[in-house]
Amino acid sequence: MDERRVGVGAGLGAYALWGVFPLYFPLLEPAGGLEIVAHRVVWSLLFVGLLLTVRRGWSQVRSVVTDRRALLVLAVAAVLIAVNWLVYVYAVNSGHVVEASLGYFINPLVSVLFGVVFFRERLRRLQWLAVAIAVVAVLVLTVDYGHPPWISLALAVSFGLYGLMKKLVRVDAAPGLFVETAVVFLPALAVIGVLGAQGEAAFGTAGVGNGLLLASSGLATAVPLLLFAAATRRVPLSTVGLLQYVTPLIQLAIGVFVYHEPMPPARLVGFAVVWLALAVFTADMLRNAHSNRRAAAPLPAGV
Repeated sequence: MDERRVGVGAGLGAYALWGVFPLYFPLLEPAGGLEIVAHRVVWSLLFVGLLLTVRRGWSQVRSVVTDRRALLVLAVAAVLIAVNWLVYVYAVNSGHVVEASLGYFINPLVSVLFGVVFFRERLRRLQWLAVAIAVVAVLVLTVDYGHPPWISLALAVSFGLYGLMKKLVRVDAAPGLFVETAVVFLPALAVIGVLGAQGEAAFGTAGVGNGLLLASSGLATAVPLLLFAAATRRVPLSTVGLLQYVTPLIQLAIGVFVYHEPMPPARLVGFAVVWLALAVFTADMLRNAHSNRRAAAPLPAGV
């Protein structure tokens, strides 16, 4: 029970930190989205490298680097998470926090679909129903926005594919993040250098406070991922699946109540349909987890 409480606490911490990112990224302005992502890569690499040194985890990095398949998969994952970060920072700093939250609401359903497409997983009836309801929600929101909610879809698809890549290799959070950020480290440095040469960089020109905030992006990136890894090792995936809704709920609340983004009736209906899909999906997940526990329970003595 102590391990379970630690796992739930770590999971809540990770998802809560991800949830308050819409309050954090505007603090990094006047840095633009591309510069923010570049600094996030550079400082994440440095922070995780220090962490690996303290924890003596470099042997895990070496084992990944010498495995060509794992290295290739993590290289693809690096590109996908960089795209996800760029879209997310753009969404937050351009006043689309609500649309970004929608992306993380529908992400579990996108991941389920990827399981069908790439791993030939078979969905249960309620899972198919949840996916169908989510498609209806996207159509409703397309009518409301006047175009497909591309920010939501880009976030859900990029993070879903990132999760798919991570499923293909078994690497701990810190070594995996180090390799991923190392893959895009040189392009990130190039972006910072070009922006600086053109006089468009905020780092070094917008004051010491802004520079320290940009440097803190490495910590802000690594800590939730490490907490998430700690949670997945201690609690069932069904519990982690429920905890993940904390992030988009916080983001939605920030978008509506802090940034006063519009939520017209049609958009509210679209979100309500998404929540219905998630309710069906969650009910099926809990029922299946309960059935599996009962099946795995030892038979009473004498039976």
